[in-house]
Order: sequence, then C-alpha cells, then structure tokens
Amino acid sequence: LNRNLPIFSSYEPGSTFKVFSFAAGLNENKFDMFKDTYYDKGYEIVSGQRIKSWKKGGHGLQTYLEVLQNSSNPGFVSLSRKLGNERMYQYVKDFGFLEKTGVDIQGENKGIFFSKDNFHELECATTSFGQGISVTAIQLVSAFSSVINGGYLYTPKIAKSLISSNNETIYEFKPILKRQVISNETSEKMRYALECVVAKGSGRKAFVDG
Repeated sequence: LNRNLPIFSSYEPGSTFKVFSFAAGLNENKFDMFKDTYYDKGYEIVSGQRIKSWKKGGHGLQTYLEVLQNSSNPGFVSLSRKLGNERMYQYVKDFGFLEKTGVDIQGENKGIFFSKDNFHELECATTSFGQGISVTAIQLVSAFSSVINGGYLYTPKIAKSLISSNNETIYEFKPILKRQVISNETSEKMRYALECVVAKGSGRKAFVDG
C-alpha cells in the first residue's frame, strides 16, 4: 500500500521501447525512414536464437517507417545491427534508463538493465524491441517526452507551481534540463513517424481525428 507504482514498479516495456531504438537510429543517420527498406521474412537469427515477427510469415518488404508502423521485431533486429552494441547502449543510457529519473517522490526504483560487459549482439537485438529489460513508468514517460519535445530530457516534477487560495503563485518549479538526447530535426521526424503509427499502423485504435 505504501508503494507508488509508476516510480516503484518496473516491467518489461515491450514495443513501447521501439520508439527509442528508432529515434537513436534516425539520430545517427543509420537509415532513411522513407527510402531505405527491410524485408521481413518472419524471423531473424541472432547468436543462434530465432527472433520471430508477431505476424506469421512476416510483413515482407517495408520501408523503415513501415517497420515502426507494423511493430516488426525482425525489422528492429536489423535496426539494432545498424546502430551497433556501443551506440545502442549509449542511447539507452542517454535516455535515462540506467538511472533514477530524480522525480520528487520517495522510493524511486531504476529498473533492471544489462551491464555493459554483458551487452552483446543478442542483448542489443532484444533491447531494440523492449524485451529482456525492465523499466519504470516514470522512466518511460520521461524518455518518451524527450523524443517528441525537441530531444530534451528533463527531471520530471510532480507540480509546476504552488498557488495560494487567492490564486497567487507562491513558488514556481523551474525545469531542470539533464541533456539533449536527439536533435530537434530527429524529434520532428519522430513526431511524424509516431503519428503514422496511430494513423496507419499497429496503433490505429489510439488514433484521435485531428
């Protein structure tokens, strides 16, 4: 009863984590999401392990934007190979998943992630689509905000300001910027790509007209 679940409880993020892998690949100019393609035959073999697509037989030939739209796990394995272990691990760190966010509530957890020494091809591949790792909801929403706000990772705050009963601002909490993770240009591309996911792709049930 004394556990605040969004900051205490960690869970496997799954496909929500693809947002960060995709943003990292775009930011490193590893692919053009409109022109470069990937053929999803239904699986990829990584270190002797078969990683399958959720769709039997795969999605066939896709642009990388469609890889994101269709939430293609093999497509993200391809993306992880383009990015490489070193850069993938660095972006996971830069997005704040190896540390507590510093939110102003007691009892924050930092999730579970591989040590750098144990982060190899298979771990890089499964991380790219959010499996085999554990994050908190506050980490996820904080990192997601940075993807769409121009690339800026902030320390999350519960209150923007303290206001008196007669509507006077007593104190205003200033935003605390940690770092810029991706460029403004990449962030703009991600806003477009994520809208495509809900307008045309696997997130259609979440689409809101306008």
